[in-house]
Amino acid sequence: MANKEFKVPPVAFPSTGNPAAPAPNLQQRRVPNPPFQPNSGIPFMSFDIGSAAASTSSGPIYTGPGVGGVGSANFEEEEPLLDELGIHPEQIWSKIRSVLNPFRVNHTVHKDSDLSGPILLYMSLCLFQLLAGKIQFGVILGWIVVSSIFLYVVFNMLAGRTGNLDLHTCTSVVGYCMLPVVIFSALSLFLPVDGVIRLSVAAVFVLWATRASTGLVVSLADGGDEHRGLIAYASFLIYTLFSLLVIF
Repeated sequence: MANKEFKVPPVAFPSTGNPAAPAPNLQQRRVPNPPFQPNSGIPFMSFDIGSAAASTSSGPIYTGPGVGGVGSANFEEEEPLLDELGIHPEQIWSKIRSVLNPFRVNHTVHKDSDLSGPILLYMSLCLFQLLAGKIQFGVILGWIVVSSIFLYVVFNMLAGRTGNLDLHTCTSVVGYCMLPVVIFSALSLFLPVDGVIRLSVAAVFVLWATRASTGLVVSLADGGDEHRGLIAYASFLIYTLFSLLVIF
């Protein structure tokens, strides 16, 4: 059987696929540029670690306002923390001492009203009530707010356009005059629960708080002398309510 010859054209492989083949046009072939050219002038975009470290260390490093004593704070010249918060213990103590004498209340120290002392007395009353087994924090706080608004509205309705008693001053007066009720709450821990003695002591402290509150309101507001009786009646209702809270 005769052998047949098939004419197959020669297969030519490209030069890139055959590493052994010579590359005659290597010098003429253009090398593509990379898509990203790093800029050596920017440290964080440069691949040169040495230049990045040098450029980073050459800049100033912020170490706070106290470097070299230029911006250091002088703590000796700063005001005390209580003064920055508006709490003055000497002023609070002088106001409390003025309420201790119901027959001669010093109203000059109450012209500068504050709420630090009333909050202190409020917390003291809540503490004594807690020792008596009564958790009344929210009730006492709510009654103080309502009582301050009540006395403020009553006085301004009586005084009319001439009334100059603001709510902040009224709240301060009601809070500081709560001192007799706080003392009664402390004494009630040692008094019998039921009896005439407890009610008699409560009546004395209520009259004490009423007289102190009436004197302060009349002294701090214009035209209070004309309505002293009605102001005393409103104050009597307020502190009677708190005394009943202590009794029952």
